[in-house]
Amino acid sequence: QVQLVESGGGLVQTGGSLRLSCAASGRTFSNYAMGWFRQAPGKEREFVASINPSGGIKRYADSVKGRFTISRDNAKNTVYLQMNSLKPEDTAVYYCAFSALTIATTSSVNFRSWGQGTQVTVSS
Repeated sequence: QVQLVESGGGLVQTGGSLRLSCAASGRTFSNYAMGWFRQAPGKEREFVASINPSGGIKRYADSVKGRFTISRDNAKNTVYLQMNSLKPEDTAVYYCAFSALTIATTSSVNFRSWGQGTQVTVSS
């Protein structure tokens, strides 16, 4: 079982930036893909970004492509989400997720461990 703890959320103005971090416990972190999802009030959880074990392959939702960057540091068992040019529609609880696969995917069914979430609020 992998334990995930997110940090870095907060309140930011439109156009601002935030960097989310997700620290993972367990020795298998570097063998599997990781991802970020988000859930806005009244909406279903949606895919944001994912990254393969080596960090060489990344996938993004169309809504964040060009603005968000996912990365990982396997030596620190940590995955990051750099969010730039934030918009009010990015407001949501952001969840880090540990995949059951070794490839970067977009479906939540492929992720087996989830963090508690961190709130990101973008004011207009």
